[in-house]
Amino acid sequence: MSSDDIGTGKDLAVYRLEKAEQCLSDAETLFNKGSYEGAVNRSYYCIYHSIRSILALDEVEFKRHSGNISYFRQNYIKTGIFDKSLSVIVGSAFDTRSDSDYEDYISFSSEDAKKQLENAKKFLSVINDYVKDNTNE
Repeated sequence: MSSDDIGTGKDLAVYRLEKAEQCLSDAETLFNKGSYEGAVNRSYYCIYHSIRSILALDEVEFKRHSGNISYFRQNYIKTGIFDKSLSVIVGSAFDTRSDSDYEDYISFSSEDAKKQLENAKKFLSVINDYVKDNTNE
């Protein structure tokens, strides 16, 4: 079954939010096991799927992470729907995850991973409230 067969943009938004929540849970588990690189990665994907849940409400999708992030910033941060601090969180998570994926010999401390995890929790909480308000969940 393709995503086109599942339902409305609201249905997809809720599904993507659940995916974001699972990524956050995975990040917490990895952090507690001392897998800081994994925790950073899953924290980023929590944020990314949260963004994608918002885009589902607009029935918009981009193939690249940067396209989804740019749309979110343009239509939700610059318009004042969300505080600018969320843009900073997105940027930090994207850069940290990119370093983790593409840089050799990079490692993350417990503090690095904890900051990304806390940012993901904050981001998810704000997006969760918005999606629930806009889907009557």
